[in-house]
Amino acid sequence: MLFLTSAPSTLDNILTICLVAVLVLVVIAAIIRKAMQDKKDAAQAVSFAEASSAAKELPTAPGSAGRLKLYNVEPKTAAMVMAIVADKMGKPINELRFISIKEVQ
Repeated sequence: MLFLTSAPSTLDNILTICLVAVLVLVVIAAIIRKAMQDKKDAAQAVSFAEASSAAKELPTAPGSAGRLKLYNVEPKTAAMVMAIVADKMGKPINELRFISIKEVQ
């Protein structure tokens, strides 16, 4: 009677070790990628916190939307422009934020 058995060869052992090594490297790469993303998110959170704290330094009047810079425009004219823009947009003027108004010649 002839029994055929196959003993694990050296090549099978090497392929198994290579497969395990590749899997370990993929897991390590995923862990490093996750750590880098967490670090990036933390840095963005810190920069956002710094920006918001800088904005909090200047107190504004209740109901105001910050400072408005006028360039060669009278305050009465600027108020009229703001009212027209709010009307055309269909929004209340207190929900809009005007940064600057400049006369174009």
